Amino acid sequence: MSLRLPAAWLAGLLFGLGLVLSRMSDPRVVLGFLDVAGAFDPTLLFVLVGAVGVTAIAFRQVLRRSRPVLDERFHLPTSRTIDARLVLGAAIFGIGWGLAGYCPGPALVALGGGLREALYFVPAMLVGGIGYRWWIVRRSN
Repeated sequence: MSLRLPAAWLAGLLFGLGLVLSRMSDPRVVLGFLDVAGAFDPTLLFVLVGAVGVTAIAFRQVLRRSRPVLDERFHLPTSRTIDARLVLGAAIFGIGWGLAGYCPGPALVALGGGLREALYFVPAMLVGGIGYRWWIVRRSN
């Protein structure tokens, strides 16, 4: 039996626990962090600094390996192009995050925790994702 599925499950569990412990799965905390001109809540700044610090150290160590432990190769982005499509997608993502206080990972954690806002957000997120895929496929044909 491959260890990829249990490893993915464990990584997802750890990520979800981190989101709950840092309170990133609570949209009120995220919106408080994003409200720099109002009732700014800087607590998520510690999460950001911690995540960047761990990533800066661990990512370099991992990429020194010839390949990942459970795969044949690393799957890293190859494009370094910043085009209108990337900027537009980032803007839509940021606006949605700023309006709702959710990005996809915390929204799924909140849905699992039974938060009412996630019951509205996650289906809307799925419709947006499916609509985008439909639009891209239709546009390429």
